[in-house]
Amino acid sequence: MTASSNATASPRRILLTGAAGGLGKVLRQTLKPYASLLRLSDIVEPQAPGENEEVVVCDLADKAAVDQMVKGMDAILHFGGVSVERPFEEILGPNISGTYHIYEAARRHKVGRVIFASSNHVIGFYKQTETIDALAPRRPDGYYGLSKSYGEDLATFYFDRYGIETLSIRIGSSFPEPQNRRMLSTWLSYDDLTQLIVKGLDAPELGHTVVFGMSDNPHVWWDNRLAAHLGYEPQDSSERFRAKVEEQPQPAADDPAALYHGGAFVAQGPFEEV
Repeated sequence: MTASSNATASPRRILLTGAAGGLGKVLRQTLKPYASLLRLSDIVEPQAPGENEEVVVCDLADKAAVDQMVKGMDAILHFGGVSVERPFEEILGPNISGTYHIYEAARRHKVGRVIFASSNHVIGFYKQTETIDALAPRRPDGYYGLSKSYGEDLATFYFDRYGIETLSIRIGSSFPEPQNRRMLSTWLSYDDLTQLIVKGLDAPELGHTVVFGMSDNPHVWWDNRLAAHLGYEPQDSSERFRAKVEEQPQPAADDPAALYHGGAFVAQGPFEEV
């Protein structure tokens, strides 16, 4: 991996929210060389701490608890919250209030840099025939996408008002390998995700930068020219999985997974109470 040439040159006390989740468990391992201390947080207790680790159980909807959790940190990797489409009421506490609490705590404790796990679902209603960059208007595909769009607005506000810098990574599909045809375009390997995070931590000037989280896939819908200052050079590609993925049946012509950047998320819900 080519995430950084100075892994141990600038040790940091880093908070990782969502540490018990799928990506959190991966990042807990891959980010060890880049932190003097990893404080691991989730609403359920992550695995017991190892060397140079701390574990904090925290509900992101609890403002006072988040404030205490952020105290003493140099940077925040905000990967916590609901990560799938759910009713708005389930999104509100962890994703919307929770992200606000993270930025308020960063302001209070003078944490200058946040890596925010945004999502491709911020722009999920664009057609797969369209290629967009970070200046394209957001088109969230559900309540989850709306919460990530709000998080990007928070990032802009807290930079403009308080100087807190953020890298918002619009994560495509970060799994060990692409699971379907859509992911041949949206796949982000774990190593490339780690590289993006480290680039965000190390960048001399970040402001609020939005980057599309994707590997070096042959056919993509996103243009990262506005994040060129990061120096991100993805090392992996979905192409080596193409033959395996294309053994799957072709989706129907009207299947959202074959039409929209956000895939199936554009058709989930409404979540009406009966």
